[in-house]
Amino acid sequence: MKVSTIALALALSATTLSAFAANPSAVAMSNVDAQQTHQWAPTQSAAKSRAEVRQELARATKSGEIASLNKLYQGS
Repeated sequence: MKVSTIALALALSATTLSAFAANPSAVAMSNVDAQQTHQWAPTQSAAKSRAEVRQELARATKSGEIASLNKLYQGS
């Protein structure tokens, strides 16, 4: 009885281990540490002045976009 239980346990563990080995996300996650990562940095063209941001805010307020977003995200 113990021999068949041990054989079954070995067969199940071999099947499980091969399933984990074939998982591409696990392989990709293990390679993350080995690869050099690059951090995103905004370009100069994406930078806005305070005046530009204030103009966008005034435009969104006047068009009703801010009110609709507030209504959407007010919760229940």
